[in-house]
Amino acid sequence: MIEQHATLSRQAICQLPKAELHLHIEGTLEPQLALALAERNHIALPYASLEELRKQYAFTNLQSFLDLYYQLMGTLKTSEDFRDLMIAYLEHAHDDGVRHAEIFFDPQVHVHNGLDYNMVLDGLLAGMQYGRENFGITSSLILCIVRDMPVEDAHRILDLAAPRADELCGIGLDSAEVGYPPELFDEVFARARAMGLHVVAHAGEEGPSSYVEQALNILHVERIDHGVRAIDDAQVVQQCARDRIGMTSCPLSNRRLQVVDDISKLPLRALLEAGVPVSVHSDDPAYFGGYIADNYQALANIGFSAAELAQFAQHSIETSFIDEHERQTLLKELEQWRAQYVA
Repeated sequence: MIEQHATLSRQAICQLPKAELHLHIEGTLEPQLALALAERNHIALPYASLEELRKQYAFTNLQSFLDLYYQLMGTLKTSEDFRDLMIAYLEHAHDDGVRHAEIFFDPQVHVHNGLDYNMVLDGLLAGMQYGRENFGITSSLILCIVRDMPVEDAHRILDLAAPRADELCGIGLDSAEVGYPPELFDEVFARARAMGLHVVAHAGEEGPSSYVEQALNILHVERIDHGVRAIDDAQVVQQCARDRIGMTSCPLSNRRLQVVDDISKLPLRALLEAGVPVSVHSDDPAYFGGYIADNYQALANIGFSAAELAQFAQHSIETSFIDEHERQTLLKELEQWRAQYVA
């Protein structure tokens, strides 16, 4: 038995059964793959080498990251590209103990890059099927609305998505947060709910706690992504705890984008103690220095116990959109892990 205060081994962290609920598939585009895709698709990037490209990853804020993120997304051109991207991520996820993933994608950007929505979707779904068959990972897609694009553009992407809405899990809201409050997308999210989609939203990463409140009470989200600033409003925290609104924390992302200068300053324990079902994820791991096990490891390194890490994993399973049979199967597997690693 490992005592709760002892640092878990990497093997134990990777064996911890977990769901990944905050992962942008475009954010898994590793520099090596970006350069390979650029060569495959005859795209000239302004970087002479892998080393030069890696130097661009010293982000100072969310916008500096997004500038590189959108540039490298332009290397994705074919169904095969999206399939390869998905498979590469799911292989990482398998190694990290992910049993189920709910994966964000940004079709607005791809359509603006001249791609066909259905081609993008087909490629991602093909990669997900490969992941189920070869890694045993179940997965689903959440179409993200890019909040710093016009609201009318969000409606247009829903028009494209509507005929195949049954192949999606949900709708999300991402990209540059400040100046783009959730309330702008009230009608977009109402349409998505009417299409039968689950609803989630990035809120309270760089924006204030009022953005979290809007996401809850105007968009009627079922999960808050990031939610760091929620801690500034006790009523928001109480609402998340009372209504079991999942909050998907991404520690390495928050540190890399200077949301906090040290992950020990994230209000994770305070949220847990308040009863908020907070969980841990990787966001854009190719850009932020680690996949989901790296985020768990970072928390273990600053003193989070095996019991606390298991609680994050439990919340990820409980606040996922999987069917109840799969949920109970994963929770039983988690209890077996606890029996081995939590004193």
